[in-house]
Amino acid sequence: MHELDDHDSIILCRSCDLAVRKRALPSSARALCPRCDTALYDAPYCSINGMLALCVAALIIFIPANLLPVLEIHFLGSIRTTTVIQAAIAVWAQGYWVVGLAVMVAAVIAPAVLILSILTQVLIVKLKLQQSFWQRTYTTLLKNQGLIAQMTMLEIYVISFLVSAFQLSDFSDVYFGMGTYSFTMLFVIMLFLQREYNLEHMWSFVDDN
Repeated sequence: MHELDDHDSIILCRSCDLAVRKRALPSSARALCPRCDTALYDAPYCSINGMLALCVAALIIFIPANLLPVLEIHFLGSIRTTTVIQAAIAVWAQGYWVVGLAVMVAAVIAPAVLILSILTQVLIVKLKLQQSFWQRTYTTLLKNQGLIAQMTMLEIYVISFLVSAFQLSDFSDVYFGMGTYSFTMLFVIMLFLQREYNLEHMWSFVDDN
């Protein structure tokens, strides 16, 4: 596995078909066609080390985000707490198994798979694992990256926490638990991780041999 040499690659302008030699760019820069000023390609936002740090941070915060209570409800002397996983199981138990499954997949399973997928890709690149097994694993993860990212919808559940707290506050005391803050932090880290991740750049590490 090796990184393609940008100086040896050619890109065609989508507007005027001018052949332009692809060169390395500084962070967050964009290459423009010298003839018509059409945007050609962007530099990767984040380095491999940067994505590795985000993956590790996401894995660390993922555990409390899913195991700690997201809401604490005080009603008539009774205190009830729930986690994201418990909420999904409760909805399933009430007969709404489709909703429960959707919550479990989009809020728990898909984010975990996405983090592990990007972490595996980063480690394969960083450690220069050239064995055929790792190369097949790498290309398989790249091919499924878009599907996994689409299944991850943490933002919906962050909003649902806020809406639930607002509605329940009329007849009970509602407190956000550490799970809420952890889940929000997980959402922010995942937001940055997906922003920094560049699928085209990751494909450039595929070994052509």
